[in-house]
Amino acid sequence: MTISTRMVKTGKMSHDLGGLLFVALGLVLVAAGFVWRGGALRPLSVKRAQAAVIRDRSRNLLRSADMAIAEARRRAARGEPAIVTVGDVTKVARQHYGHLVVEREEAAAALRQRYEAADCRMDCMTDAFN
Repeated sequence: MTISTRMVKTGKMSHDLGGLLFVALGLVLVAAGFVWRGGALRPLSVKRAQAAVIRDRSRNLLRSADMAIAEARRRAARGEPAIVTVGDVTKVARQHYGHLVVEREEAAAALRQRYEAADCRMDCMTDAFN
C-alpha cells in the first residue's frame, strides 16, 4: 500500500482537502476585501459630523444633570432638600464623558431642563436659575 492509498483509506486525505478548501476560501474573501475596500455608503459630511457632535454633547450634558440630581438626592439626609449645583453637572460631565471644558450656561441649561423634568421643586435646590 502506498502512502496516498493509506491516507484515503484512513480518511486523512479528506481532512487535508477540507483544510485546503477553508484556506482557499479565506484567501478569496481577503482578496475580495482588498478589491472592494469596504467603501462607505455615504461620504463623510462635515456638517453631519458637527451636528452629531453637538447632539452627543447635549445628550451627555442632560445625562450628567440626571446623574448629578440622583447623587444629590442620595447624599441628602432624610427631610433635607437635595442641593444640586451647576458645578456638580460639570464635574459629572468631566468624569463620565470626558468633556474637559463645559460652559456654565450649557450646564445650567441642562440642569434646569432635567430639574423641571424630574419634579425637583419639592425636594431639591439648585443654583441653575441664578
